[in-house]
Amino acid sequence: MLDDKTRAWGSNIDVRDLAELRDERVVHTLLDVREPNEVAVCAIAGSTFVPMQQVPGQINTLPREHPLIVLCHHGTRSDMVAGFLRENGFTNIFNLSGGIDAWAQVIDQQMARY
Repeated sequence: MLDDKTRAWGSNIDVRDLAELRDERVVHTLLDVREPNEVAVCAIAGSTFVPMQQVPGQINTLPREHPLIVLCHHGTRSDMVAGFLRENGFTNIFNLSGGIDAWAQVIDQQMARY
C-alpha cells in the first residue's frame, strides 16, 4: 500500500523506491528544481521543471493530492525546496536522496552525468 511505503520513506525517498513507484505507475509528480543548463544535460522523463528560485512563485500550481518528489543534482537544493513546501502546507512531499546523480549511477547508467 502506498501509505505504508511513504511512511517508511520519511522525508526522503531512495532512487530505488522512486524507480519502483514509477514501474508500478503510481501517480506522483517529480519536481526537478535544477537550472535549465543542468536539465539540458540530463533529466528524468516526465519531470516538471521549476528552478529552485522560481518555486515560491509557482507554489499554487504544484499538486497536493499525490506524492510530490523533489530532485536536484545531489539532493541539497531539493531538500531545501521540500522543507519550504512543507512549511507552506504540503504534506505528501519527499526529497530524492542523492538527486539525479544517484539516479544516473543506480537506475539509469546510460544517463549523462555532470
